[in-house]
Amino acid sequence: MLLQLINLNSTAQTKIQLKDKKTDLPVTNATYTYGAGKGISDKDGYIFLMPNGKKALHISHIQFGDQTISHKKLEAAFSSGFIKLEQKSHMLLPVNFLQVHAGAGEREQIAFQVQEKLAHDAGQLLEQFSSISSIRKSGAYGFDPVLRGFKYDQLNLVIDGTQCASAACPNRMDPASSQVPLNMIVQAEVLKGPHSLRYGNVFGGTINFKSADLHFAEQPDFSGRLSSSYETNGEIFRTEGLTGFSNKRTSIKLFGSTSSGNDYEDGKGMDIPANFTRNNFGGKLGFKLNDTQNIGLLVSNNFAKDVDFPALPMDLREDDTWLINLSHSASFYKGSLTSWNTSLYTTQVNHLMDNLDKIMNPGMADAITDAETENIGGRTELRLNFDDDWLYIGTDLRIESAKGERSRTMLMGPMSGKTLVDNVWQDAKIRRNGLFAEYHIQQSKFHMVFSGRLDLNHAEVDKPDANFANQYDDLSSDYLNPSVSIGGTQMLSNTTSLGLWLGSAQRSPGIAERFINFFPIGLDPYELIGNPQLEPETNNQIDLIFDYKTEQTAININLFSSFLRNYISSEIRRDLSPRMGTSPGVRQFINLDKALMYGFEMSWRQHISQNIQHIAELAYTYGENKDRDEALPEIPPMEFRYRLLGSFIQNKLNTELSFRNSFKQDRVAESYGETKTPAFQVVDIDASYKINKWLTLSSGIQNLFDEAYYEHLSRSVRSAEARPIYSPGRSFYFSLAFSFM
Repeated sequence: MLLQLINLNSTAQTKIQLKDKKTDLPVTNATYTYGAGKGISDKDGYIFLMPNGKKALHISHIQFGDQTISHKKLEAAFSSGFIKLEQKSHMLLPVNFLQVHAGAGEREQIAFQVQEKLAHDAGQLLEQFSSISSIRKSGAYGFDPVLRGFKYDQLNLVIDGTQCASAACPNRMDPASSQVPLNMIVQAEVLKGPHSLRYGNVFGGTINFKSADLHFAEQPDFSGRLSSSYETNGEIFRTEGLTGFSNKRTSIKLFGSTSSGNDYEDGKGMDIPANFTRNNFGGKLGFKLNDTQNIGLLVSNNFAKDVDFPALPMDLREDDTWLINLSHSASFYKGSLTSWNTSLYTTQVNHLMDNLDKIMNPGMADAITDAETENIGGRTELRLNFDDDWLYIGTDLRIESAKGERSRTMLMGPMSGKTLVDNVWQDAKIRRNGLFAEYHIQQSKFHMVFSGRLDLNHAEVDKPDANFANQYDDLSSDYLNPSVSIGGTQMLSNTTSLGLWLGSAQRSPGIAERFINFFPIGLDPYELIGNPQLEPETNNQIDLIFDYKTEQTAININLFSSFLRNYISSEIRRDLSPRMGTSPGVRQFINLDKALMYGFEMSWRQHISQNIQHIAELAYTYGENKDRDEALPEIPPMEFRYRLLGSFIQNKLNTELSFRNSFKQDRVAESYGETKTPAFQVVDIDASYKINKWLTLSSGIQNLFDEAYYEHLSRSVRSAEARPIYSPGRSFYFSLAFSFM
């Protein structure tokens, strides 16, 4: 995998790091020109310059625009070793950023930092984006993200643009978001729509979690962090820590976390089953082979046990996941080729669930499901620069497999005492081979991107169930999935820009949609049967983006519309009988001819004074099943959010008051048993104080007014009442973080 490259940098060159002025994160992939030389900043934001008298440095970047560094500022940079860049007002892609890196002083980050590093479920963390909601089958674990109404395999969730985990649980107790090692993640990136096609087959959007970059230091450097928190409602205790060492050639980071919680009370004083335990440990090891090449290894283990899922027929007993990623990066400083990044990964999920702790009246059977999934894959990408334009081109491979069985020991009737075994996943496999390219055209006030992708998708089963196989003539399938996007952003003035993006993406059905074998995995309690003859679904989407930004105010408006063909849904099969007597029947996955989604996100950020700012956000999605003239299921309602943030005492004290109003959702899919959801309002208060350069204390009140509410995407408890899972009532939390990063 390693490349035998020649170091083209002269020993007389000086290394300077480009940093984001606001976040202090490295600015990667910035093109620069200095005298007769030109190049691109590497993965750590470094550029290499030969001091050249009174020449100015010219820098161009997607987020930072074109900037010129005068020779006087450059002289200071030669001495300090870094240059800080300020982001420009325009957004070039329909993308939002949520910073969760370790650091103090940033108003939005300090309020979030400790809680986010301590969080045990990334799905809940993602709800801070106005366009993202979560399907909840538990009160505290396994939140499954929904972006603008797109969910499950319609979203591409990856770590470092490459690796992903597949849920081994047929009910998705362990979605990919639950497997992210959050205390090693520095940034979560959400790319909306089928417009950025570099990170895999994209249908509704990509969620990319970026781990901490490798850090090398001229002198031996030690770093570390230790944080703990406690929430009163649910008795949730969390602890996480990280320690690191680096020198000129080596970078080592070891991390770990533990979290546990009990049942909580909702706003009506009712107890909600929410027991969980989750532990995580791992490390990231890096070596600098020379000034142009790095190699890195990321290893992470997540282990969850005894998690309550009141909305499902079983609870999670154990979930053991390993993520391993080996990466290599190379930078070039002569010619068109500027970088080459390659990674190989494997992910293994072992999942065990049962109904032994469920209160069932009558109890028909004791059921245990033991399942596992495995992902093996890799990705390689080249970047080439052509004056002011650049091109990404590469290929990726992902092989996904799932196997597992459910055993049912009958407790009643003529079968009492007998054990039946159900072949849930049928040892299914899907192989995806992809080719992609993304070409950027950069002008002074205009930026255009052409993006294309071609995926070869092959699916098969190694252990088919006889009853399942009798339903279909062929259990294997091969599809060629093309995707293409074109878009651009035009600066209308120094403060205003307008972007237009057109994309068309095709997605082949996933393992569950093709091969699930009589298992209740949907919104209602019907058992689902897969359909290997499903056609790929297509999303034709348009995004119109308006941005206005000054030093005091920022306004963003994003309008989108998705025209969906062969949309994958399900229908009731009256001729099939369920395996479990508690299920009302069987549904089969099918294609709908047409479906439609459209909506918007709006945000307004304003600095009221030097110490106070406020942020207002509004998001809405409309979904319609055109074949049946009814709403698409599990579409979140319109939502309004308001945050008032303060920073005082030289940024040591940071406060936040947040208000959230979720409107009622009365557009529901009645054919799925979906019910209307009333509106609700929630108020939270947070504060953090930086005691000294190492120690930060945070505290707050969640659901200040003890509102009794439930999310529209919360499933209902499996009981005679079928009561939705209400969210926690009032809760106090406290956290303490010690850091010398």
